[in-house]
Formats: sequence, C-alpha cells, structure tokens
Amino acid sequence: MRVNRTLEIIKTYAIMFLGLLLFSLGVTVFLIPADINGGGISGVGALVFFVTGIPAGLIYLAVNVILVTIAMIKLGASFGTKTLINMLIISILLTVFQKMFTEPLIDDKFLSSVLGGISGGLGLGLVFSQGGSTGGTDIIAMLVTKYRSISPGRVIMYCDVLIIAASWFVFHSAEILVYGYVSMWVVSYTLDAFLNGANQSTQIFIFSEKWDEIRDQIIHDHGRGVTILEGIGGYTDKPVKIVMTVVRKRESSSLFKHIKMIDKNAFISVGSVMGVYGEGFDQLKG
Repeated sequence: MRVNRTLEIIKTYAIMFLGLLLFSLGVTVFLIPADINGGGISGVGALVFFVTGIPAGLIYLAVNVILVTIAMIKLGASFGTKTLINMLIISILLTVFQKMFTEPLIDDKFLSSVLGGISGGLGLGLVFSQGGSTGGTDIIAMLVTKYRSISPGRVIMYCDVLIIAASWFVFHSAEILVYGYVSMWVVSYTLDAFLNGANQSTQIFIFSEKWDEIRDQIIHDHGRGVTILEGIGGYTDKPVKIVMTVVRKRESSSLFKHIKMIDKNAFISVGSVMGVYGEGFDQLKG
C-alpha cells in the first residue's frame, strides 16, 4: 500500500513537472523573445523584465510567495505544498530558459503568440489534472471553480485581460496588445479542451466491499455528497452496498485514484450527465 502510494506521488509530480516545462517554454521561447506579454503572474514578470531587465522568474517567485500563502489557507496544506513546489520549479525554469532563449525562435509574432498559448495551455492542463497549480491567477481560478460553476480557463482569461492590457503602457503598441490577447485566448481554449469539458459532470456508481471507506473519502476529502443504494448481486444473490455520487468531470481522475488506493478491485460505472442542479453544481433558473 505504501509502495503504491509512493508511486502515485512520483507519477503526479512527474506529470506536473512536464506541465511546468511546457508552460515555461511557451513563455520564454515564444512570447518574451517576441516582446509579447502573456497573462498570469508570468505576464507580470515579463512586463517588469521589459521595463527593468530583472528576470521574469524572480518577479514570479516574489509575487507568488504572497499568493501561495492564501492558497494554503483557503485550499488546504496539500494544495499549498504542491503549489509551493511548482512555484519554485517554474521560477527556476523561467530564469534558466530566459537566459538560453534570448532571440525569437520564429520571426512571426502571430505564430509565436499561438504556439506560446498552446504550450502554456497544455502545461496548465497537465498541472491542473493532478490537482496542482502554478500559482498566480491559477490560484484564483482554483478558488472560484471550487465554489462556482465556471471553467478554470474562463476565470484565468478574465484575470489576464487586465495584465495584458498593462502592456500598452510599456510598448504603446496596439499590435503587441492584440498578440497578447491572441495568446491569452489560445491558452484558455487549450486548457479547457485538455480538461475535456471541465464544467461537465459525471455520475459514478461504485460497487465495493469497502464502500464505507470510499463513502468517507468522497465526503471528507472531495467535499461531495453520496447516496448509498441497497442491491443484490445477480450472480451471488448476496446483498451489496452501492455508492452513488456526482462530481465535476475534472474531479473524477482524482476520485478514481483514491478509490483505487482503497480497493483496487472496486467495480465502477461512469456516465456523463447533461445537467446537475443543486448545491455545489448549477442553480435552477426561472
């Protein structure tokens, strides 16, 4: 059990590292060399770099020291630990890659903004899929999506609008401003596409002898309600307990990992649902 847990942790951080690598390359290879300001705290770091020459990674680290404290208070110590590690890694990657890639890789600002957005969106998607964050506006997105029915990509987009708009005061160029917004839109679209409909919901039926442990896990660690159904096994004629719950699709991968840790032989039935209304989901209108 402990070995499996260790392997799961290693896998989680390996996937997040790949995401951080893609995100950092998107910023330092495609955006900054082309004088394009992306969103997020990395965008703030880029703006400061354009004005002062201070590496974007250092600014990213300084701003996130404050924001990660909020994440640990509001989202729990586990989330804060992941964010802290990711924050340190991405600050290092941004600083190192910025020294390595000083000239534009592609002599086309539009293509640079698109490729930078795709790389950034994929990177964020990988990190988000493992329950982590790169800090900055990601923390805001995770906070909002925890309490509101809205995709993380859309929250990040709203925050980034102001950050990218600030590039006007540095470059006084409408062209660069537009390229920044192109990159922002591509990041948002790619992130939502990667998470495969982050706002969709999934109905899950779990058949397991350890149904009580799974029930407690869903209620206490995932903050979702459950319904216990009584059933009879058609083959064994024995009574069984069935755990039924509904979660956001983006939450299902984390839930499956925890179920597997409790009972690797659990039988799980998953189905997409068109709409879920009530506490924690959408509200009926009209």
